[in-house]
Amino acid sequence: MGRPKQFDPDVAVERAMGVFWRKGYAATTPQDLVDEIGIGKGSLYNTFGSKHALFERALARYRDSQAAWLAELLDHPGSAKDRLRGALEALVELDLGDQDRRGCMAVNTAAELASSDAGTADVVRKMFARSESAFRATVEEGQRAGEIDAGRDAAAVAAWLLATVIGMRVLAKTAEGPAQLRRVVDAAIASV
Repeated sequence: MGRPKQFDPDVAVERAMGVFWRKGYAATTPQDLVDEIGIGKGSLYNTFGSKHALFERALARYRDSQAAWLAELLDHPGSAKDRLRGALEALVELDLGDQDRRGCMAVNTAAELASSDAGTADVVRKMFARSESAFRATVEEGQRAGEIDAGRDAAAVAAWLLATVIGMRVLAKTAEGPAQLRRVVDAAIASV
């Protein structure tokens, strides 16, 4: 009879997410993972199968947590434009408040792996689609309320907001302070 697992796989995925997010997939070694999680390599492979399988689980966890966070930011009372501004400003604060300047794990992964790893690209694509859908719903609410021009294509506005967020999250990795990103937020909201 085998020994029972002496670690929580959910906690292990969470900790692995932090390593992959900080270092990227290619630069993360199995030793980095076992050091962070506090298990042996045998347990790592027996539980998750491979470094890549663990990475996919960590990326899916990131996708789910970030999508829920964005949906929560947008699901508040108030005007659609105020909620969009609040979401963009929260992303600025999140990224600039991160001392490691990790940016967005999904954006980082898209840049690193999307052209060579179809499974990973699919996870990122689904995260981007969920974010775009949340933006679209908020834009459509603003259109129904008369605060956003009803003649604009809500799907196009949502796609543009997603592209703006992706760009902001890359800029945040090198920004010296919030001024540059706040100008982007101001321009984005003025353009909605």
